[in-house]
Parts: sequence; C-alpha cells; structure tokens
Amino acid sequence: MARVTVEDCIDKVENRFELVLLASHRARQISQGAPITIDRDKDKNPVVALREIADETLSPDDLKEDLIHSLQKHVEVDEPEQEPSSMLANTGTAGKGEEEDELPETLTFDQMSEEELLAGIEGLVPPEKSDDY
Repeated sequence: MARVTVEDCIDKVENRFELVLLASHRARQISQGAPITIDRDKDKNPVVALREIADETLSPDDLKEDLIHSLQKHVEVDEPEQEPSSMLANTGTAGKGEEEDELPETLTFDQMSEEELLAGIEGLVPPEKSDDY
C-alpha cells in the first residue's frame, strides 16, 4: 500500500482488526462520493483512507461511530420518559386545579375453563400424513 503502512496508523488505532474495519469503511465512503481531507496523489481509496487516519485528519472515534451507525438495522430514537415520581405526583393532584391524566385501561382476557380448553383441543384435527416421507 504505497507509502502507507499499518505501522503509520497503529498508534492512532491500536487494534489492527479495528484499523482494517475503519479504513475499509472510510474507503467505501470515499468511493460513494464523500469528500477527502488530504491530497489524493493518484492513490486508490484504501490508501487515501489509511493516510487520512495516519495524518489524523479524521478522528478514529468518529469513524467508529459512523461504522456502527451504518451497520445498525434498527436505530432507536431516544424519547424523554416521564419519571416515576412525577407520574405518581400527577395522579394525586386532581383537586389542585390540574387536569387528571387518564390512566390506561386495564387489559382483560377471555377466561376459559379447563373443560372448555380440553374440548377445544379434542376438536382439533391432526394434519394428514403424506407418503413423501
């Protein structure tokens, strides 16, 4: 990799495996059109990525966060949650002029006796056997 070796980057990213992951992620970003922070000098994208890491024009921590974000399939949105103490305080303050928050309805399920359950199970038809086995 012309003029750039792992030893140039190893003091910035101590784990060689992590260095490879970060450099390959950055090379993919460059190939997708991300602006580069150093002169290209006819180098290919992986070499440019390693040179950016070696010259510290990009933070390895920022690259790591971006890599993790790109690999996530479900991104959770942090929404502020109401603290339990404030929820308790809201339920007992209806007489002080504040509107009382409606409590969620209690979920109810249909009750089934043991006899009804057994009758339902006995009424099930077993799957037909085929000769393919």
